[in-house]
Amino acid sequence: MKNVLGSSVTLTLFGESHQEYIGAVLDGLSAGIKVDEEFIKHMLAKRRPSSLTDTARKEEDNFKIISGVFNGYTTGSPLTIIIPNENVRSSDYDEKVIRPSHADYVSEVKYHGFADYRGGGHFSGRLTAPIVALGAICLKALNDKGIFIGSHILKCGAVEDVHFGDIEKDVKVLDNKVIPVISKVESDIEKEILKAKENLDSIGGVIQVGIKGLPVGVGSPWFSSLEGVLANAMFSIGGVKGIEFGKGFDFAKGYGSDNNDAFEIKGGKVVTKTNNNGGINGGISNGMPIIFNLAVKPTPSIAKEQDSVDLEKQENVKVSVKGRHDPAIIRRINAVTTCLTAIVICDELTKKFGEDYLK
Repeated sequence: MKNVLGSSVTLTLFGESHQEYIGAVLDGLSAGIKVDEEFIKHMLAKRRPSSLTDTARKEEDNFKIISGVFNGYTTGSPLTIIIPNENVRSSDYDEKVIRPSHADYVSEVKYHGFADYRGGGHFSGRLTAPIVALGAICLKALNDKGIFIGSHILKCGAVEDVHFGDIEKDVKVLDNKVIPVISKVESDIEKEILKAKENLDSIGGVIQVGIKGLPVGVGSPWFSSLEGVLANAMFSIGGVKGIEFGKGFDFAKGYGSDNNDAFEIKGGKVVTKTNNNGGINGGISNGMPIIFNLAVKPTPSIAKEQDSVDLEKQENVKVSVKGRHDPAIIRRINAVTTCLTAIVICDELTKKFGEDYLK
């Protein structure tokens, strides 16, 4: 089992949903970066369940930094954070009935029955909490360099938000919203989620992620393209099943003359008149805002009866998933996509400019 992301700044994830602690290690980060624990709490609060649209499992996320920080600044040594699991209910997972669209079956086979399956174990979305905690440190360091990252719900059911405009301004708008949307569609999205919940079901959506201020030249061609490393990170989030950069699949509908981003000089800089490619050419940032969309599947844990298998009895059964689950993860996943993107961008900037760039 490999749990490491990145090459210069690496993230290592550990723990399971119902064990005593979950946590992560961030290695290779510059020394001298200010660590704002209040900002970490702020980002964790964005991920935390807070309304009827979320799971009933509420954790306080009382994180503890146990290495890599001294007198409020990073030391350059591995930065380790742990978060206790304080609200577990393992009795919901006594039976070895595999849940449809979960990792239960593949985990059972791959790890020969030894994996902790309670609450999804190591596959659980609970492990995104330490990603957010460490990503918040990266996000703050990037902000200080004039690089801004944000995520919002672009689509949920029949409801659609506006696309990113000025990302820096939009991020400030999103920062004050429980349901992260740019326009005033919070109540409509809440209704979509609650409707699914009332029907013992769940609902998915599309998340849009934007990055403003990334300099030209970050990334590489071929196997380490900026799209590739971002996609690799985003697909580590269990609910993400698709990604597109810029116009994405809409490129297939038109001609080159309709889709090419023409260049011009503006304010003494080379820019593109449009941003159909989402800020990336040849796997490398071109200085325009980086925009990508993520398809997020409906939460697979639903109370509706479904067909499944009891692994111990080796027989077909009906299952209604127990436990406490989100009818939609698209609200809480925004903090995760933002912070994980920040970690990837810190890694890419460190590869290009060196370890002290973020200081």
